[in-house]
Order: sequence, then structure tokens, then C-alpha cells
Amino acid sequence: MSSPRLSAPPGLGVRLAALSVGQVVSWGILYYALIVAAPAIAAETGWTIAEVTLAFSLGLIVSAAVGIVAGRLLDERGPRLVMTAGALTGALGLVVVSAAPDLLVFALGWVICGVAQSAVLYQAAFTVITRRHGEGRRGAMTIVTLAGGLASTVFAPIVAGLLHALDWRAVFLVLAATLLLVTLPLHWIFLERAWAPHPPAKRDEQVHTVGTVIRTRRFWMLEGSMVALTAAVFSVTLAVIPLYMEKGFTYELAAWSLGLLGAGQVIGRLLYVVIPHSTAPWLPLAVTSGSAMLLLAFMAVVPGPPWLLVVIGMAAGAVRGAQTLVQGSAVADRWGTRNYGSINGVFAAPITVVAALGPALGPILAGAIGGYGAMALAMSGVAIVALVAARFS
Repeated sequence: MSSPRLSAPPGLGVRLAALSVGQVVSWGILYYALIVAAPAIAAETGWTIAEVTLAFSLGLIVSAAVGIVAGRLLDERGPRLVMTAGALTGALGLVVVSAAPDLLVFALGWVICGVAQSAVLYQAAFTVITRRHGEGRRGAMTIVTLAGGLASTVFAPIVAGLLHALDWRAVFLVLAATLLLVTLPLHWIFLERAWAPHPPAKRDEQVHTVGTVIRTRRFWMLEGSMVALTAAVFSVTLAVIPLYMEKGFTYELAAWSLGLLGAGQVIGRLLYVVIPHSTAPWLPLAVTSGSAMLLLAFMAVVPGPPWLLVVIGMAAGAVRGAQTLVQGSAVADRWGTRNYGSINGVFAAPITVVAALGPALGPILAGAIGGYGAMALAMSGVAIVALVAARFS
């Protein structure tokens, strides 16, 4: 007879570690690998980099739509089957990508990967953490997002090294195998097969559903604030290289600035977890939006010196890092943890679409209004909209 110790499920720390490793691998392979490989793909196929990245963005938009269904399934059936199936689907999508004879099939491969992204990336992980950790979710979310933030650090050089040794199609086959062999067993072994039932609602406890929440003004103010904040922060921070080159930076220095901006995201996530969270739920979103408003304006109007612009960029990166956690906590902070996956799936869908379009928003607006500085100033104005809407969320 097996002992209780051997038959007990893994502890919370082990399960959180497994989920974090899964995020590093999933983000590295299903998101950052294409960003690194896009020039090599374009050079070999004759497709433009814009066409390659547009196919990738299409997959991200699909992940936003499918995320609504994935959230409901995570609520109802638990994470093991959903996230394991996501890993299998992601590997299949990468195989289609690697074998694509034309741009249409290439885009189809990323659409399949988009289905997988909805089941294995942050949105799914946040649903697991919220149900599993309850009031301790903020610390667990921070750990998982710090792990996800390491994905580019780990996988960018790995993918670049593989591209030196193999052609891009073989590289994506290697990545498909890695995703399958690493994340599938992690999800199957360490995730809950099904959730324990919620305790019965107390007499005075209101149980929120998607239907009741989306009929409230508070939900739409929250949605509008987060969409505006995401559009503002992503469009400027993802365009920091041309923005800073417009101010006289060399390409190399501007690229370093982008890397340090990414390091700022880690700082923002660490700061988020240590600040008090006993305040009104709208306050973290308002502080993040107000900080974005100021920093994006500084990025637009400050002419130099370079070290100051780099520091401002890192601070903007910290805002972007905090924004991920503000978004992940928003639904549970306002409507509790019951039905979190279903409600958060609906809430996160428009935000995911805006984030997917982020790489294109900055350059399009800069071309329309006369430069990247003007674009950053306009996005500072969009952050004001986020700040005002946050107060009513």
C-alpha cells in the first residue's frame, strides 16, 4: 500500500515552479522565437518581414477570441486537460509553420499556434493561479510573469544559435519537439485534473457571472481603461528604437535602450507585489495609467542626454511590467475568484488584440502625424483616457 506522502499531490511550490517553467518555454517558443527568426524567414522565402509578422499577429488575434472559450473550460474542467491540449496544439502549429509552402499555410500555422497560446500563456496561467492560490495570487502571479519575462533572455540566443546551424524550417521543428517534450509532461503531471468545488456561497455573497458583469458600467470602464493603457504603452515602448534614433541615438544605443526597457519590466513586476493592495481596486490601474501618461510624455519631449532617456525608457518598461499584473488581478479584485476564467476571458480578449497590433500601431501613427516624438505625445494623451476611465472602474 502506498503511503499518504507518496499519493499526495505535489505541493503548491512545486506546482508553481512547474507552471513557471512552462511559461518560460511556452513564451519563448510560441512568441519570441518568431520575432528572432522573422528576418531569416523573410530572406529564405521572399516574403516581407511585414507579411511574416502579420501572420504572427493574426495568430495572436485568434488567441484573443479562443481565450474566451479557454477561460470557461479552465473554470469548468480544470487546467490539466486544457493546458496539455494547448501544448500539443502548439507543437502541431509549429510543424505546419515549418512545412508551409506559401504564406497562406504559414499564416494557418500561426492561427493554430494562436489556439495554443490561449490555453498555455499568461491568461490561462492567471486563471490557474487565481483558483489555486486565492488571496495569495499576487505573489504567485509575479513569480510566473517574472519567469515569462525570462523567456526572451533564454530563447532569443537559443533560436539565434539554432539559425546559424540549421535553416529556419528545421529550427521550428526542433522548437515544436521541445514544446511537446517539456511543457506537455509539466502540464499533465503537475496541474490539477479538476478543481475542488467552490464552497457554497454565503447568504450575503453575490456570485458574479459573465452575464451579470458585462452589464455593469464598471466592467466597461475597466475594459476601456485597460485597452487605452495597453495601446499607449505598447505602441511607444515597442517603437523605442526609431523613437530614440529620431533623437540622435545610434542604432546600437537604441537597441540597448530597448533591452534595458525590458529589464525595467522586471522591476515593475517586483514593485507591484510589494506595494499594499488593501486600497480600492481602481487605484493600481489609475497609478499605472498616470505613470504611463507622464513617462510617455517625457519620452516624447525630453531631448537628452542619452542616459536620461534610457532611464525614462526603463521606467516606462516598469509601467509595462506592472500593467501585466494589474490586468491579471483586475477581475478577481472586483468580482472575486468564482468564474474568474470565464469573466477574464471576455475581459482580456480586446486587450490581447490591441497588444497583438502594438508593433504596428506606433509606426502607423508616427507616419500619419509626423514622427515618433509626436506619436509618443499622442499616446500620452491616450493614457489620460485610461486614467480617467480607471477612476470609474
